[in-house]
Amino acid sequence: MSFEQETQQRIATIGEDEALKEHANAFMQASVVPKYSYNFSWLGRPIIQYPQDIVAMQEIIWQVQPDLIIETGIAHGGSLIFSASMLELIASCTGHEGEVLGIDIDIRAHNRTAIEAHPLFKRINMIEGSSITPDIIAQVHAKAEGKKRILVCLDSNHTHDHALAELEAYAPLTSVDSYCVVFDTLIEDMPDGLYPDRPWGKGNSPKTAVWEYLKTHDEFEIDKSIHNKLMITVAPDGYLKRIR
Repeated sequence: MSFEQETQQRIATIGEDEALKEHANAFMQASVVPKYSYNFSWLGRPIIQYPQDIVAMQEIIWQVQPDLIIETGIAHGGSLIFSASMLELIASCTGHEGEVLGIDIDIRAHNRTAIEAHPLFKRINMIEGSSITPDIIAQVHAKAEGKKRILVCLDSNHTHDHALAELEAYAPLTSVDSYCVVFDTLIEDMPDGLYPDRPWGKGNSPKTAVWEYLKTHDEFEIDKSIHNKLMITVAPDGYLKRIR
């Protein structure tokens, strides 16, 4: 048996380990309030992600080798810098060039300045505006025109309606065998009332949007192997692979 086959077998076994899943869920619940995900940076910019999801995205980006990565939600820009760094590595190793497009309703001046000053900004474009308005959607679709391999990451407003609107707008741009990753689906798995200062929560989350979207879009499937591998993730049921 090859190492890859052994790895897949281990991942499947872990996915059936109920005790481990309970421990992982307990950690996720305990880590949300103290803002554990805010503790990390990538090449100097805060990334606001769990390290496990960063590793998963590294694997996906290397596997897909996208021409374009579309990201909704910019914040401090760490995710844009991460994606750009992966594309820079791919270009260095293979010669394949790629770019990142970030969309955010409010790109704060100090964040824009820091992102634009970063050495990897050469691979980044940004659009300011609501990701679900027709004019912004049109700009993103225009940018995607002619691209053969596209990866989509949705991580802005986490209400059901907004996440579903983003899925409808951008998931179709995902190329076959690539992914549309919907972050913060874990909101649905957290105790009710954990986000009292936010408009989202249990029953009104990115995960409910994913479930709704998949009812009518069988060209995508949830890649359960990623969740089983990570256990610690903000995106359970959120790694959507386009299969046709």
